[in-house]
Amino acid sequence: MKKIAIVPGSYDPATLGHIDIIKRAAEIFDTVYAAIMVNSEKKGLFSPEERLEILSCACRNLPNVKPIVWASLSSELMSETGAKFIVKGARNATDFDYEHSLSEIMRHFSPDCDTVIFPSRPEYFHVSSTYARELLKYGHDLSDIADKETAEVMKKIYNK
Repeated sequence: MKKIAIVPGSYDPATLGHIDIIKRAAEIFDTVYAAIMVNSEKKGLFSPEERLEILSCACRNLPNVKPIVWASLSSELMSETGAKFIVKGARNATDFDYEHSLSEIMRHFSPDCDTVIFPSRPEYFHVSSTYARELLKYGHDLSDIADKETAEVMKKIYNK
């Protein structure tokens, strides 16, 4: 039986921290859906389609990872894909507590769902999408948040 996981997030934009969590999931699971979750009440810096372009570039060397856009509940995505696992990252205790609470809510909707929480690697503690957006806004070097090809895609989209 194939082990399928989703790694949901806003990915606005995808960072090295996100990609580290996705890579670690890809080492464990047969198929990983890196799901850009669309929240109609939130206006992101990048459109869902632009986020997909950035995330697809960042995941280009991960053959069992499928970047997608999803505009409904995570539980519905799990049903649609056959996933039994949600993978999340946590930079600190606050993130962990939040993700743990969400895992209990998710279990209510999908009783056979398990959440896997990876602690962030120390080199990514400071990396966040907010930090990435600030670097883009002020035209700073992006090597802290993305590989060279992904940074170029981000800059191209941001500057258009």
